[in-house]
Amino acid sequence: MKKIIFFLLTTFGFLQLLMAQENKPVVCAFTIERKNDSVALFTVHAKMEKGVQLFAVKNQDAGNPFISQLAFDSSAFYSLSTNDSITESANKKTITDENGVVRYVFEDSAVFNFPMHINADSIRVKGSFAWLSKKGDEFPSGSEDFSVALVKRTVNLNDPSNSPTGEKSLWLIFIAGLVAGLGALTSPCIYAMLPVTVSFFTKRSKTRKDGLRNALYYSLSIVGIFTLLGFLITLIFGPGALNALSSSAAFNIAVFLMFMIFGISFLGAFEILLPSAWSTKLDSKARLGSFSGIFFMALTLVVVSFSCTVPFIGGLTVFISKGGTMAPLIGFFGFSLALALPFAFFALFPGLLNQIARSGGWLNTIKVTLGFIEIALSLKFLSSADLAYHWRILDREVYLAIWIVLFTLLGIYLLGKLKFSHDDDLPLNDYGKPHLSVTRLFFAITAFSFTVYMIPGLWGAPLNGISAWLPEMKTQDFNLNKKEVINGSSNNINTILPKKYTDLLESEIPGVTAFFDYDEGMRAAKQVNKPVMIDFTGHACANCRKMEREVLSNTEVIKILQEDFIVISLYVDDKLELPENEWIKSASGNNDVTTMGAKNLEFEAALTNSNAQPQYVFLNAEGKIIENAGGYNSNIERFKAILNKVKAEF
Repeated sequence: MKKIIFFLLTTFGFLQLLMAQENKPVVCAFTIERKNDSVALFTVHAKMEKGVQLFAVKNQDAGNPFISQLAFDSSAFYSLSTNDSITESANKKTITDENGVVRYVFEDSAVFNFPMHINADSIRVKGSFAWLSKKGDEFPSGSEDFSVALVKRTVNLNDPSNSPTGEKSLWLIFIAGLVAGLGALTSPCIYAMLPVTVSFFTKRSKTRKDGLRNALYYSLSIVGIFTLLGFLITLIFGPGALNALSSSAAFNIAVFLMFMIFGISFLGAFEILLPSAWSTKLDSKARLGSFSGIFFMALTLVVVSFSCTVPFIGGLTVFISKGGTMAPLIGFFGFSLALALPFAFFALFPGLLNQIARSGGWLNTIKVTLGFIEIALSLKFLSSADLAYHWRILDREVYLAIWIVLFTLLGIYLLGKLKFSHDDDLPLNDYGKPHLSVTRLFFAITAFSFTVYMIPGLWGAPLNGISAWLPEMKTQDFNLNKKEVINGSSNNINTILPKKYTDLLESEIPGVTAFFDYDEGMRAAKQVNKPVMIDFTGHACANCRKMEREVLSNTEVIKILQEDFIVISLYVDDKLELPENEWIKSASGNNDVTTMGAKNLEFEAALTNSNAQPQYVFLNAEGKIIENAGGYNSNIERFKAILNKVKAEF
């Protein structure tokens, strides 16, 4: 089947050549075919009009300028084999010029084969073919740009164990979806939805039967919406669409406003209700009304969770691309099922709350507390857009100042010193005096303790416990904790400094110089002959911040990275518009990639077959992968061992 498809593509290419040859003396078509996991064959098909002779690519005489030349764009995931391995079609002819020098030419048509080394499943090969020809006494010449995709290797469908729709494959994809879903539960914005869920179902689940029914509706809605939505987005737009959505300004600002509205509503400013006409209609259909409200609550969860779960979804979408047409459906079903389980539990929990206490102001106290928390959490989404677009509205100290004020007010509220319109007075003790319960006191202590913990962050303290929630350290204007980059002349330390994008970006690895452009970083690596660590990161990447604070801030790690490595930090969600000469075609070839983040994401997917962040990939100075250290892992000794291993193998 592979050979048939390749033959049809080649035939189609020659038909195009025949149609175009009346306009050009030489027209070209380009194809690429995978030979095995590490070798591919790039082929140039040339068609010449009558009387035109095309000069050969291989030159048997040193210094002979009468040749055609193929130039590939530099890449970390493919390279040209030796010149001796290039083969040409058998109809090569010789001509002798007026000086008696022999030249090598082709007439009518020519085929040039270029074996290539590859180290990725799916790549895009780009470059240009500069051809030189002879027609009578004239020497027509020209250049053809090419950009061809090499897709992942075709699976042998006759082997059941390899079948993309086979039972074993689908089970593996389902398990991968479950694992990704469980991992996504650790994401910050998933936690943000838990208080909303508790508040929502407190009003709905009056009995245990109601709780069970609502939990089932909620779980099925989450599974159905997430599975269908993820499947359609992946099918239509590809894995990168999810990253683009989660980092877009419109999406993050919309979620920020949604959380703010929830939070202000919880404080008692207003109730979120359906229009009265809708309520009347739903009241007449109680079952439909109950399900519709739960369905829209599940839809809210799905929309909000995209921002934090997209690293897990991104890895899953690349994994399921190895399967058949059912793979996305099965993968996202497993993902959404794992995500729905804890929310099903929280849908049941409010029913138990109602059985324990049916009256009293404690329910409103919980609601107001959740309101403060929701408003604080909303800033995470505004910060994501602010960082990606470099607005500098919500710098780190501004963000922390707002959180400090919010949690101080929460502590004052829990002490009973701040009241809202729906709050009851504190209960009376045996002497008729208002008193504070011990439980409420401990919650107030927690709020004040958290506030005190955050205060040093205003002067640059790393605050590792909440670093995943905070803006990047580089937005901190006043930082007493900033580590200076290691200086010195030994081992070529700091002899080459980054220039590109340094007006916008700053290394988030303290004490380490980082490049923000792949090509610039690789040039530096070649000049100083050091291995490269590519840090695939993102402005809104919570686990990236945790890794930077918990592992990459270690003194020994900093010293090794600065002295023995070139570090390239590539932001996959940055919205900086690139100049037109730096645009590339997406892997699908359907659209242009015009922003820095999208370009880095395309590169990550091609290099590693994954688009999750963080991801730490080690290359040699020629761009070949030495080690892929994967993503977030808080084990410092593991990371140091990887660094030493790469140094030893370089």
